[in-house]
Parts: sequence; structure tokens; C-alpha cells
Amino acid sequence: MKKRFIKTLALLLIGVYAFAQETKSIDAFTTGMEKKEGFLNFYWNAKDGKIYLEINKFDTELLYYPTLAQGIGSNDIGLDRGRLGGAHVVKFQRTGNKVLMVQPNYAYRAISNDPLEQRAVEQSFAKSVHFGFDVKAETNGRVLVDLTPFLMQDAVGAIQDISRSKQGNFRLDASRSVVYLPNTKSFPKNTEFETIITITGENAGPYLRSVVPTPSIITMHQHHSFVELPDIEADRKSKAFTPREFDPRIGYGGIEFYDYATPISEPIVKKYIARHRLKKKDPTSILSEAVEPIIYYMDPGAPEPIRSALMEGATWWNQAYEAAGYKNAFQVKLLPADADPMDIRYNLVQWVHRSTRGWSYGASIIDPRTGEILKGKVTLGSLRVRQDFLIAQGFIGNYDTDTSKVQEITQMSLDRLKQLSAHEIGHTLGLPHNYISSISGRASVMDYPHPLISYANGKFDLSRAYAMGIGEYDKASITWGYQDFPDNVNEKAELEKIVQNTLRKGLRFLTDQDARPEGSVNPHTHLWDNGGDAVTELKRVMELRKIALKDFTEKKIRVNAPMATIEEVLVPIYMFHRYQTEAAAKVLGGADYNFALRGDGQLIYEPVAAAKQREAFNALMQTLTPEFLAVPDHILKLIPPRAFRYQANPRETFKRHTGLSFDPLAPAEASAGLTLRLLLNPERSSRLVSQKVMKADLPTLAEISTIMVQKLWKKPEMFKNNSYYAQIDRLVAMQFLDQLMELANNKSAAMEARANAYGAIDDIQAWLTNNTVDGAGFARLTLLKIKQFEENPEANVTTKPLAEPDGAPIESGYDWLDADCEWE
Repeated sequence: MKKRFIKTLALLLIGVYAFAQETKSIDAFTTGMEKKEGFLNFYWNAKDGKIYLEINKFDTELLYYPTLAQGIGSNDIGLDRGRLGGAHVVKFQRTGNKVLMVQPNYAYRAISNDPLEQRAVEQSFAKSVHFGFDVKAETNGRVLVDLTPFLMQDAVGAIQDISRSKQGNFRLDASRSVVYLPNTKSFPKNTEFETIITITGENAGPYLRSVVPTPSIITMHQHHSFVELPDIEADRKSKAFTPREFDPRIGYGGIEFYDYATPISEPIVKKYIARHRLKKKDPTSILSEAVEPIIYYMDPGAPEPIRSALMEGATWWNQAYEAAGYKNAFQVKLLPADADPMDIRYNLVQWVHRSTRGWSYGASIIDPRTGEILKGKVTLGSLRVRQDFLIAQGFIGNYDTDTSKVQEITQMSLDRLKQLSAHEIGHTLGLPHNYISSISGRASVMDYPHPLISYANGKFDLSRAYAMGIGEYDKASITWGYQDFPDNVNEKAELEKIVQNTLRKGLRFLTDQDARPEGSVNPHTHLWDNGGDAVTELKRVMELRKIALKDFTEKKIRVNAPMATIEEVLVPIYMFHRYQTEAAAKVLGGADYNFALRGDGQLIYEPVAAAKQREAFNALMQTLTPEFLAVPDHILKLIPPRAFRYQANPRETFKRHTGLSFDPLAPAEASAGLTLRLLLNPERSSRLVSQKVMKADLPTLAEISTIMVQKLWKKPEMFKNNSYYAQIDRLVAMQFLDQLMELANNKSAAMEARANAYGAIDDIQAWLTNNTVDGAGFARLTLLKIKQFEENPEANVTTKPLAEPDGAPIESGYDWLDADCEWE
């Protein structure tokens, strides 16, 4: 036994000696290589095309995140220039000849001074090892590893996104992937690596085919960033940055985690807001300069006059910081020629091109441990502005010459870009959307603003289409999130005073969850609306639309433009009511509420008054009349089939049943389909059947559906002829029947709502059976459809209406993000 032990020990010593002999010093190994010094030192070996990383600190946390440096150019796939991947706190740990890049699990912590308590949590949850490296060289505790295999991966998940969007099956081709040296560099606080990644595949979808020169071969640039993290302990002692706890009454994105050191009497989940580091030079002063201002840099690739508009909108935020007591604490500058946008020290506003209009984003790189924003990254889509140009063109365009009204149209478009710039930067300051702010005028740039167009003295006025400046809610939210308090002040009490002062001014916060779903509840929380009363504004918008369609002529497009292209100008005018229709629908079966806390005095939940709900219903029914839905005859005569090489863009034109010819019923089908979908939304219908529980005079689904059957079906005149109006009436009636069938068959809807839908279908069937009507073919088709539905409710007998042309993305969905997700 003793001999065996001695033999084994000898073999181990020989192995260690051999390893020591084989492992070269870093200087010897890197002879002939180019050294790059900075946050992390690395070496470039031109002979084998490899990057060798020098690691001199083990178990020191840093931030790693990938970026798409050069994108694909398709909004639908989402792989845009500047897109951020997930951010990860990582550290290098060595075991023998192996170095692991380890991500601790910061979702579960123990904020405690007891190391045993901290260790218990750490050992209870898994961590992630992102990569394992072999040591290639070593000198005095510093080691060298080959970073190249780690860099040569699809770090942003492009392959998965292409698969998710059904654009083909792709895989990484290492033979066509290399390090891109011009953007591989090291700065004082971050080290950056860029690679040219090629993926190959088959069955490329239409989105890829439209933007990639050879769709089976996609080459993009992916970027890897390693960033110095703040010293949490030093910040705690100096109070240079203190995490701020989230308050649902003031909207901020941020981080959350479980803290197992929390007393059992307190909530275990902790929520911190995301915010930049900002301190006053003199916290006791009402107005003080900042120790270090927040500076945003504009992409010089944006052309004029767009660049100046974007910079102007960005500077609005200084108004909010001044309201919070900071002097010149928010600044906007053009990115210097010698500055690198990859440098973590530069908050960046980037101008991005795509093949189609698409989302704009406001993203942030944050410290997942504290919520501190380390870098703001704004991505603005360059085609967004053309939608505003089309809206303005439809209202005031008058091309007697090529310059008629162009200045006014352009100005409205630039004013929208100012607001867009401020909005997306707001996300990078930590702010989510605030979709209820429009009830207080234009209280927040974090709302989605619809152009406020007015009509007087025979003219449309665009001068107040968009607000110029930051909103009152924005000032209040920045004050709450960024105020710096003196040491002798009770910070929690002072923050509560700011909240109460905000509420006293009538400034409220509700966000995406309250506004985006078509069946959402709050009558004040909408995207792309104006005013405090959704129904009143819908009526006003409908009148504007009526006047604009009446005045719509061939002068809406330039001389020598193909006449068919006038449809692109028609679409935003015909559909001008779409978002206000959605807003008014929320009044029906709606209820007002707040993110109230116990004892704060806010309204908790109150159904909309019965009279207002019925007023909303009547206004919505007006959008289903043939008088509203018909495209005026003089416009129908202006739209021929598309000219050669001017094929219709399905995003910007109406879908159709008629092939090359413009379909006169298609706009009506799309618009009516929208209203009916909103009226009979399963969630809204379920609230309508139950809201009498709270107030006896509120309308019910039975009341609503009975009126709709009467007005949309029990009208013999629609069966008597084949006029344009009669065809629209029949189209709307059949769509209503289809929506009833969809509701009746919807298993997520309340039982009473489904029963009401069946009752309305029976009512239509009985009326057709008991009344002699002309147009027997339409009546027969209807009865046959009802019979098929009754015999097999699961069968798909309904017909989906033509979808309305895209409204979004004229800005993205939920666009505040940490480094993990984003969609505006």
C-alpha cells in the first residue's frame, strides 16, 4: 500500500513538473503579438487570427454583454444594428489549468453582514458557467487564455430569432467567421471585442430575402463587451450611489430579487429602480451643479435637419433635472470624431436604417446588483418620420408645385422626432411608458402622442400637433428618482412628499399592462390618443377625418408621381380614427383605478358611469355606418392598379379581394373589423355581463348585443339592392355575426358572455327565418353558416376580416429595458 502511494505521488509530481515546464511565460508566448492595454489587456496574434486574454484578477466581478454591431435590417426579425443582448455579472475563477467564466445568481441573495448566511443562499441556487478556458501561459499569477472560441459564437441569438420568425434554419459557419480588429479595443473602464459572424442555412423566408444579398448566407458583426462594475462597498460608504426602492405610483423600471435576510414580517422580494448615478455638489442647495453630469451623445450619422431635431428633443430632459434641483446636469453633445460609440463612458443616441419602418428603442446597460444605469443606448429607426409626413401630407398636402406645404409638413414630422428622441432617452433614464398622462394635457413624453390636428376657418392647423418640451409628470418622476438629499434628511419621508405632491397635481401613472391589451379596463389609458375624454375626442377625430376625405384630391401627391401611390397617403387619413376608436372602446365596460397603496387616499376602483358607457357605445356604432365607412366616390376614381415597379407595400396599403384593382370594400372591412373586434372583445364582454354587480344601472352585454342585432341586421333595406352602402351594410352584418361566433366559442370568456353571444346568434337566425327579405343569397349564406356553427361549434366557419394596414410599429411596444429584453 505504501509503495503504491509513493508511486502515485511520484506520478503527480512528474505531471506538475511537466506542466510547469510546458507552460510558457506570457512574454515568451506572446512574442510577435500585438498587445492592447486597458481595462482587460489582450493580445492579437495575426498569424493564427486569435485573441489571447490576460487575466490578472480572479473572483473580481465584471459585466459582460453582447451587442449586434451590424444588423440585418429587418424590423420583423428584430436583428437591428445596436441591439443589446443579455447582461451578465461574471467573474473568472481558476482551478488548476482551467479558468471558468462564472455568473453568480443575483436573483437570490442575502443582504447581510453574515458570510454564513450569504453562503447558505449561494449554495441553495444554481449559478452559470459561460465558458471554460485552458491556461496557455502564466507569469506571476497572471494567466493567458485563448478567448477566440468564446468570441466565435452567436452571442445575440440571431439563429434563434431567425427560426422564431420562421425565416429559415441556420447554423454558425466557423470557416467564414473572424475577429474584426478595427472594433476590437480596450478602454479604461471596458474592453471590447468584435467578430464577423457568418451563419448559413436554407429555406430563407421573405423578410430575409428582402434584405440579405444571398439569403442562404448571412454575415453580421457581433460585439462582446467586458465592463468594469462599480465598487458596491465603496459606494455604500461614500453614498456615491444608493439603490432606491421602487414605488408603484411613480413609474420606474429596474431590478428585483429575493433577499433571504429579510425579517419574516417584511416582503422578501426587493425592487430597486434603474437610474443613472447623479449627485449634487451641494445637496443642501435648491439648485446645484452635479458632481458629474449625465451626457448623451448623438450619432453624427443622422442627417440634417433630423440631427438637430433629435438633439433638441434630447435636451428637453434638462428641464426635468432642473425641476429636481440640478443645474445643467443633463447635456447632449454630438459624438466626437475621435470617440468610440462602444466606450461604456458614452451614452449614445443611434440612428438606424431598416428596409421597412420599425420600432425605436430606449435600452440601458444596468448593474444587475444595484439598478445603476451604466450606459444609455437609444436606437431610432430612420423610416419612422415618413409616417408622420404621410399623415400631414394627407391633411394639408397641396402639390400645386413640388414645394407647396412641404415646409409645414416637414416641420410637423421634425416636431414628432423631437418628441421621439425625448421619449426613448426617457426609457434609458429608467422611465417606462405613462399612458394615462394625456388626461392632464401633455403631461409626459413617455406617452405615445397622437398628432393634435385642429380645423378652423376652412383650414387644418398642424402647429400644435406635438408638444414642445418635457411634461409636468416627467419633471415629477425625475425629481422622485434622482433627487439627492442631505445626510440629515429622512429620505423615505421626503420621497413620499414628492409622491403626494405629484398626486395632488392630478399627475398619474399607468403603463403598458393597463393600455396595450385591446380588452383593457381603464378609460383614460391609451396609446396614441389626446384629451381627457376618449369619447369626445373620437367624435372630434371623426369629424376631422370626414373633412379630410371630402377634400382629398390628386394634389395630395407630387406631379408625375404614379397615381396609384396616392393610396399610401389615403391610408393614414381613412384610418385616422383607429386609435381613438380603441380608446373609446375602453370606456364601455371600463373602470378607473390607480396603483393605490393602502392609506394614500387615491381612487382604488370605480366603474365608468352608465351614461358615459352608453355614449361611448353610440359613438362606436357610428363607425359602423356605411356613411362613415364608404370611401368617397371621387377618391375611388383616383386609384388605378399599381404601376410597373411600384408594387403595393402591404404595410402601407389596404389588403384586398380584387387582385390588381383597388377594392372599394376593403377599407370598410378593415375599419369595421377593428370596431367589432373591440366591442366584442372577450374580456370586455365578460365585464359587461358582470358589471351590474357593482352598479345596477350599468349597461350589460345583452343590452349591447340586442341593439347591435337591431341596427346591423334588422334593416330590410340592406337586402333590397346592390348599392355601395348596401354592400357595406351586409359586410358589417356578417362580420358582426362572425365576431359573435368567435365570442360564443371562446373558452376564456365568461360563461354568461358566451351565452349572450349564442342568444344574439339565435335572434339573427329567427329574424331571417321569420321575415321575407330580398337578396335571398345573402340570407341563405347566413343561415347556412349558423347551421354549420350549431352542428359543429369547433369548426372554423367564421371569416377573418381583412386586417387594417399597419399602425404600429410607428414606435415600439414595451420599450424600457434593462440589458435583458426590449421591444418598442
